Amino acid sequence: MVRRFLPLLVVVVVLVVFFALDLQRFLTWRALAENRAWLLEVVGRLGVLAPLAFIAVYAALAAVSVPIGAVLTLAGGFLFGPWLGGLCSLIAATVGGSTIFVIASSSIGEVLRRRAGPSLHKVEAGFRENAASYLFILRIVPLFPFWFVNLVPAFFGMRLRTFAIVSFIGMAPGSFVYSSLGEGAGALIERGETPDLHVIFQPRVLLPLIALAILSLVPVVYKRVKARRRLPAS
Repeated sequence: MVRRFLPLLVVVVVLVVFFALDLQRFLTWRALAENRAWLLEVVGRLGVLAPLAFIAVYAALAAVSVPIGAVLTLAGGFLFGPWLGGLCSLIAATVGGSTIFVIASSSIGEVLRRRAGPSLHKVEAGFRENAASYLFILRIVPLFPFWFVNLVPAFFGMRLRTFAIVSFIGMAPGSFVYSSLGEGAGALIERGETPDLHVIFQPRVLLPLIALAILSLVPVVYKRVKARRRLPAS
């Protein structure tokens, strides 16, 4: 029993220490601007290993649910350009999210499902039947925190493979939007400006994402309509 909860305990301890020591001050736009030259120098020294190092750091922070994904994705675009930076951020977020998903599934997911009431069991059944569609909506429309979207599928017994693939696809648009914004970080820093992290909520970005989310609901609606037609008339 103790071994099952140990990984979750480690995550909680790391989070407590992270915020207690105020380490988030090193993962802000201001810190990125102040350390711009040093970061570029480190990337130059590491060469082809720099993207791998970036992925490792990003994934580790995502795995303990530190809420700094937007800033790190900006940094990825700033350091490696919009395409490579976006891809590195996307891989890291998927790996980190999958890690906490596995931890939650193996520790508290089963316990919560056993203690769940009938209503939650109905939600679980629906989530199992249309897991990919539901998760895709949660990923592509950024209305919920990253850590929350990692935990919900774990509580409902989603398969890791489905979680990872759908997460990768669903997070891709947002990752490349922020990475593209990060590419212009140098010019913003020189002008003393801060990037607009709410750019993803602008209509030109958000509306296409909502359209994709609606399309992902088509299989769910179709299955429900088909199931109702099969019900015998009372």
